Amino acid sequence: MNLTTALARLLIFPGLLFAVPAAWFFLWVERKTVALMQGRIGPPFMQPFYDFIKLLGKSTPPRNGVGGLLMMMWPLLAVSAAAGAVGLLPVLPSSGGFEGDLILLLALLELPSMCVIAAGFSSRSIFGEIGSAREAALSVSYNVVFLLAIVSIAASQHTFRLEALASAAADRPSSLYWLGVLAILVCLPAKLHINPFSLPNAEQEIYSGPMTEYAGPELAMWELSHGLEWVAATGLVATLAAPHLAAWWLAAMVFVALSFVVVLLLSVTAAATARLQIDTTVRFYWQCTLIFAVLAISSALFMRFKS
Repeated sequence: MNLTTALARLLIFPGLLFAVPAAWFFLWVERKTVALMQGRIGPPFMQPFYDFIKLLGKSTPPRNGVGGLLMMMWPLLAVSAAAGAVGLLPVLPSSGGFEGDLILLLALLELPSMCVIAAGFSSRSIFGEIGSAREAALSVSYNVVFLLAIVSIAASQHTFRLEALASAAADRPSSLYWLGVLAILVCLPAKLHINPFSLPNAEQEIYSGPMTEYAGPELAMWELSHGLEWVAATGLVATLAAPHLAAWWLAAMVFVALSFVVVLLLSVTAAATARLQIDTTVRFYWQCTLIFAVLAISSALFMRFKS
């Protein structure tokens, strides 16, 4: 991948020029779907954008010392990581990439969660610390399954290159490939903090969790980071499930459509379920979903060594 291609993917498509409006749109779809299933009207179409602009116009509480600098740094780092993850998605045909870019994508996808954990503890708020502790426990539980699912997909296709994995969906991949994609899909509600795994930001218990002490532009950056996580996480599933198409405009349309379907599916799941307790969540991922992930990676490694 040359510098021009990398900048185009990061800044234009599927990067910031596409990802930022898509982030607001996906947040609206999630809120609107939940509202309709609960018998409410829900927010207007432009509400996530209005919220972002409103927060940018508000003031930030004064903070002194290193703690204040850290609290300002975490949301900026989270936005940068989420935007980088979106830019790595192999949406267009022959979009380049490099060997091992899947590993970089996984690191960028996990960095916003680590920033949330650090932000809660940096705020010195009891609600922020409780939310960060929940986020850490949740991250450990689902990331084992998430990483094993990714490794099983990579092992079944003998590559850690995103473009090769994206094109594998058109080559009749084995059932292990689709089992890994399903495991990733199961992990997305926890990664995106929606029901039934919305423990870190349970408003009825700990206000906004790690975000309790944030306001103004810093909170706006957190909202933008969360929206970009929606685009990156659902886009990962879309690229792994989409057929490989030669026409760039058709590939882009399929990517957007599949991402929208995943957002709609996750939103319906969130509206139809209640928040689980932390011990129930950990048991779900470690006792139920982990079994399928271990079977998938074991079978993939066995088939690779056998061949």
